[in-house]
Amino acid sequence: MAVAATIRDTMPTREGDFTIEGHGIDPIPPTARYGSLSRVFTVWFTPNLVPAAFAIGTLAAASFIGLGFWAGLAAIVIGNLIAAAVVGVLAAMGPRSGMAQIPASRLPFGRTIVVPGAVNWLSTIAWDAINAFFGAYALDAISGGRIPFPVSLAVVIVCQTLLSIVGYEAIHTFEKWAAIGLFCLFAVVTIAALPRMDFALGNGSAASLGTFVLMTTIAGSFNLAWALYASDYTRYLPVDAPASRVFLWTFLGLGLSAIWLEALGLAVTNALGNSTADATHQINQVVGGGAVGLLAMVAILLGTVAVNAMNDYTGSLSLLAAGVRIWRPLSAAIVGVLSFGATLYLYYGNFQSTFENYLLLITYWIGPWAAIVLVDWRMRGGRFDARRVVDFARLPSGRNALAALVVGFVVSIPFFNQTLYVGPAANALGGADITYVVGFVVAGILYWVLERSAGRTSVPEASAPDAA
Repeated sequence: MAVAATIRDTMPTREGDFTIEGHGIDPIPPTARYGSLSRVFTVWFTPNLVPAAFAIGTLAAASFIGLGFWAGLAAIVIGNLIAAAVVGVLAAMGPRSGMAQIPASRLPFGRTIVVPGAVNWLSTIAWDAINAFFGAYALDAISGGRIPFPVSLAVVIVCQTLLSIVGYEAIHTFEKWAAIGLFCLFAVVTIAALPRMDFALGNGSAASLGTFVLMTTIAGSFNLAWALYASDYTRYLPVDAPASRVFLWTFLGLGLSAIWLEALGLAVTNALGNSTADATHQINQVVGGGAVGLLAMVAILLGTVAVNAMNDYTGSLSLLAAGVRIWRPLSAAIVGVLSFGATLYLYYGNFQSTFENYLLLITYWIGPWAAIVLVDWRMRGGRFDARRVVDFARLPSGRNALAALVVGFVVSIPFFNQTLYVGPAANALGGADITYVVGFVVAGILYWVLERSAGRTSVPEASAPDAA
């Protein structure tokens, strides 16, 4: 029994140690911490170099937004930098707590963590499907159309799932080397696309302050989705890792990569004409196919594996955080298998409309969630009893956090602006979607008030995280 327990709780001990990470959501002990801070940059730079980012950039010039290039670029920059800053703050919690992000959310949510844990688990599968869709098409293009889509998809799923099964160190190592390869590949793609870039994109006559804010929100939502993953990839860092540097590397990695690909998509929008093809084919179209097109497809394939390995890994931790008792590698494999079916659903359905609806609708709850986690962390002073976090039965009710989450989300519904529903507040604001801001502010204030009303002030628990 002791041997079995040891096998189930294995974890990497140094860079390059590809021991299968059986360790679940327990805080990483200080004695098991390792890793260089520079890897925080590469683990966040690599997964944004994907067609989904390119597709978001093209939306700035779409008829329902209608921004010119410079206004669209400003919206892309502002949205991504704000979102990257939020993720950076959350990532800095990793070294201090030794915990992954959704498991650490047990602190405010208690037993109600079942709700955000399950929602994020489903979200990782959906993100898998969106990215794998592009990756499978890229492999199909590389093969000259000789590999059927389901087979190409299976290859992508197997690669990403194997990385997520091995776990933290395999993902960090892959992202590190893929960052170099993807930077070079997408640099070639960018240079090849230069002759087809349009820095005017018409006069932006359909643009308004409302549509500018809407594009800022759409661009920011792409990076904000990483908030739910933030400390997953910093929790093995030494306890004394400077929070400012963890924040900076996360901020730069996410901000630079997302802005680059989204700006590229925006700059070549006119060259795409009325193309309804997916972003993979659009990129191939812009660079003119041939050898450069082949390099672009290789980049897309690598980027897909990079981002989806992180989805599968975080999905495995989210399921455990929700109270499901299962070996973490098996949990990761389940996410991979389910994403195969979800991708086939997109393949045989309407991918474009599903992508646009999902991007905003499934991420609207992140604003309230992030506010609750950050307010709770501040009130605790970064200190907690690790034993109460690990044992689901010992968790508090968490009703204040869940109430704040629900209220923050519901109050923000009138500010929705996406194809399934446009709220009255968004209409009154000329299409501006400020859902994240409203949800964040309302949930954060309400949670603080509820906790203070319950008699909690600050640092209620004496045990420091390194007591784990």
